[in-house]
Amino acid sequence: MQRRKQYVSTEHSGDEHQLRIDPGEVDLDTPNIARMYDYFLGGAAHFAVDRQAAEELLAVFPGNTDWARINRAFLGRAVRELSRRGIDQFLDLGSGIPTKGNVHEIAQQHDPHARVAYVDIEPVAVSHASHLLRENSHVTVTQADIREPEAVLSAPGVAGLLDFTRPVAVLAVAVLDIIAVDDPAELVAAYQRACTPGSAFVLSHGAQLQASDVEWAGAKEVFRETTTPHPQVRTCGEIAELCAGYTLIEPGLVPSAQWRPERPVSEEEAARSNGYAAVGVLEDARR
Repeated sequence: MQRRKQYVSTEHSGDEHQLRIDPGEVDLDTPNIARMYDYFLGGAAHFAVDRQAAEELLAVFPGNTDWARINRAFLGRAVRELSRRGIDQFLDLGSGIPTKGNVHEIAQQHDPHARVAYVDIEPVAVSHASHLLRENSHVTVTQADIREPEAVLSAPGVAGLLDFTRPVAVLAVAVLDIIAVDDPAELVAAYQRACTPGSAFVLSHGAQLQASDVEWAGAKEVFRETTTPHPQVRTCGEIAELCAGYTLIEPGLVPSAQWRPERPVSEEEAARSNGYAAVGVLEDARR
């Protein structure tokens, strides 16, 4: 299919998270997972092609809205917990489009000086985030490929904001299951090696808990036409390997909805997570 490129600047009035991008080349024919995710969460930062793909995904996998809501809620709980533990620096890998419950909003409620470096490869996400966050001196937005940790860690928006001689929380929330990488555990380890003891790792990753084989097959068909054509689920054991080197805090690696919920969570709701989540702390190896 020949892709059609246009210069666009889109705004949806009446929404504090409205899509605002600088005019430039935007591919309007290829759905993007960051914008689809925003659509699932009720945001406004998406185009018609994203909404169409999102509805196609819901047609074959109706539980995806639950997954998006549960995953976003986990992110908020994890950031609040780490903020309570004294961490005031966050590196959000594959941060996507700003929507309700952003990392910096949560962290800066606890500490107004908390620093957050957002990193994403999607130009609309980066442009929109840069516009919304332009007046927050403790937050940066960097366009980079998280599969290139050296480039990410040396980028001005990361190296110039975060002090890696102090604890940093590295966030990989719903991203390692949508990028093509030969060794995801080594990718995580590369970021870990940049961090000092006391740092943390926040992970959520897709797993086939409630989704049927038919639903998952249908979802993969939809994703083939997006900018992330090769999503994958992993087993609990495979996801646990991504946390190597970190000491997981209670309750460990569990379905996302069951990670320190604010209210009791049934087994049925936990299964709707269709993914596992964990938060780990980097201990001092000399101890």
